[in-house]
Amino acid sequence: MKNLYINTRFFYVLIGVGILYVFAFFFPFLMWAAHIALLLCFLAVMVDFLFVFNKKKGISAQRILPEKLSNGDENPVKIDIKNNYDFKINVKVIDEIPFQFQKRDFLIEKQIAPGRNTFFQYILEPKERGEYNFGSLNVYVSSPLDFVSKRFNFQKDANLPSYPSFIHLRKYELMAIQSEFLLGGIKKIRKLGHTMEFEQIKEYVPGDDIRTINWKATSKTNRLMVNQFQDEKSQRIFMLIDTGRTMKMPFKGLSLLDYSINATMALSHIILKKGDRAGMMTFSKKTENKIAAENKSGQLRKISEALYNIKTDFFESDFNRLYQDVKYSLNQRSLILLFTNFETLDGLNRQMKYLRGIAKNHLLVVVFFKNSELQTLIHKNPESMQEIYDEIIAEKFEFEKKLIIQELKKYGIYTVYTLPENLNIDVINKYLEIKARGIL
Repeated sequence: MKNLYINTRFFYVLIGVGILYVFAFFFPFLMWAAHIALLLCFLAVMVDFLFVFNKKKGISAQRILPEKLSNGDENPVKIDIKNNYDFKINVKVIDEIPFQFQKRDFLIEKQIAPGRNTFFQYILEPKERGEYNFGSLNVYVSSPLDFVSKRFNFQKDANLPSYPSFIHLRKYELMAIQSEFLLGGIKKIRKLGHTMEFEQIKEYVPGDDIRTINWKATSKTNRLMVNQFQDEKSQRIFMLIDTGRTMKMPFKGLSLLDYSINATMALSHIILKKGDRAGMMTFSKKTENKIAAENKSGQLRKISEALYNIKTDFFESDFNRLYQDVKYSLNQRSLILLFTNFETLDGLNRQMKYLRGIAKNHLLVVVFFKNSELQTLIHKNPESMQEIYDEIIAEKFEFEKKLIIQELKKYGIYTVYTLPENLNIDVINKYLEIKARGIL
């Protein structure tokens, strides 16, 4: 009887019978009516019990889960229930969803005709990466009498991993194509450069770089000959993710680290679609999760697995260690996107010499974040003295961010300064802009 539950209708009827007995105390002729009502109540309960419990497998149900959850996105969970009874039933579905969602009021009610199925879904939006454990799928079945319910349990203990955002990768691919039209990127132009992809030996003309003179060919032909190179078709794009304490700041349920991880996943997908090589590493006290820049078929999966395991800490990030590791591990000029966050100009100046060192050999783009809470204060019409002070302080912080951009620009370091929720689109657009301009 552990699956037997008494419904509220029974208690309402019982309260009604009790009220009838109270009136019978003052009007004795109602006593027989009260006895009959009480008897009918218990008979209805027995009949309802027989209806609901006469079949061992009165319903069949299954929870259809995706292969993995996409962090920060809406993930559909589907439920299919079939009625095996000979009458219409009412069902209440209580799914034991993972504790990370903190949903204590989950309840879905449906009516199912005899021999028919009902198919519906609900949405889960995870805010952190890791393992999500689903408990039992509980379905409470009652007949049209609705005095008692029988509980059915299905699919106990299902585990599901939550990976960096991947649901909208196709959408970002289409947006990248649209951005190429706007940037003129659909027209392929042959550019001359000084990368590792050799094209031909040609005769020297004024304006050619004298560093490309081929002395062996010059001696054979008795004329100045130079090596000509073509822009490398498969360029190296490296993403560095700061996992220090500055990246713990949350916005709309996701930390800056998770926003950066989702952007890295989306950008890696676009990079590989463009034929370039995508790589990454994380850093705080030391560099970790290093993925070499490649464009092989399994590269996106390799990056996804590395991003899934990233954890943050409360340490101050060591940019000196980052500079040393980049210097010795990245031997060829690459586009480096550094996901970090600078709140003050002093914070930037402490790390500027290391950023300049990286920018000396690579094309460096520093990605940092607007504080969306400050943006609301700046664009708010102040009505009190306190709100005026708040707006002034917010404008001061925003002005300091603009000084950070100017300071980085002074040393040839590019920036992406964006709201966390716009990060994916903005870093993809910056990558496409750099490719279109041919400055790598």
